[in-house]
Order: sequence, then C-alpha cells, then structure tokens
Amino acid sequence: MILGMSLSTFTTLHVVLSLIGIASGVVCLFALLGSRVPARLTATFLGTTVATSVTGFFFPNLKIGPPVIFGVVSLLVLTPVLLALYRYRLAGPWRWIYIAGAAFALYLNSVVGVVQAFQKLAFLKPLAPTQSEPPFLVAQLIVLVVILGLTFFALRRFRPAMI
Repeated sequence: MILGMSLSTFTTLHVVLSLIGIASGVVCLFALLGSRVPARLTATFLGTTVATSVTGFFFPNLKIGPPVIFGVVSLLVLTPVLLALYRYRLAGPWRWIYIAGAAFALYLNSVVGVVQAFQKLAFLKPLAPTQSEPPFLVAQLIVLVVILGLTFFALRRFRPAMI
C-alpha cells in the first residue's frame, strides 16, 4: 500500500499524472510560440509534472538510479520555473528561465515516458528489448529535436503580456 492505494492503483495514478503533464506541457510549449501562457493549462502542466516527480519517490525498493536522479533534477528545474511565472511574472531574464526550464522539465518527463513505453507496451518492447536498439534511440532523438526546436522558437518569439 502506498498512500492508502494498492501498488497497481498508485502506479496508474503516477502514469496518468505523467501523461497529463506531457500532453499539457506540449500544448503549453506551442502556446509560447504565440506569446500565450494559458493559465489553467500551465498550472495543469506544472502541477502534474511536480506531482509526477514527487509520486515517483514513493515507489518501494527505490534505489539511487536514473528514476531518482530524473525526479530530483526535475524538481530542481521546476523551482525557478515556478518562481519565474508566479513570483517574477516572466519579467526580464525570468522569461527565458521559464521557457528553458519548463521545456527541460517537459523533456525529462517525455524521456521517461519513452523509456516506459518501450518497457511496457507489447508492440514496442520487441523493437528495443535492451533499449539500445535504433527504434528506441530514434524515438528519444525525435523527442529531443522536437522539444529543442520548440524551445528555440519560443525563446525567440515569446513576449509575454503582463500576467
């Protein structure tokens, strides 16, 4: 039992939070291209991304390894992102801190999503059983290129109105 839930239920909650974080994060990153910060969607992205990282620490038999490191790094990155948006209102250098940090948090969540997809989905697992095969590497490269590209253009185009 974790937080009063079975391991299966808790895992489902963790996965759902992660998927909501990824989906809302992608939409938020696209919104930045139009100099928009949709308040509710952004709060959903940031909240579920924080919750994904935090809930990851509750799994049993947790060892220091990539999942823990990704969780810690994500929370460390999200701290200035939250400050940039909610305390400093994206003024001055907080604009690029927000964009770069939010994009990096989305990337970390997406990388874990790709890893989990190749480990858990029956149609992907045979394509990359050791996660060193080309389909896995291509999927990770696509995630990296898409997020880097969107981040680059967001940094160039995003000019927030006072929020």
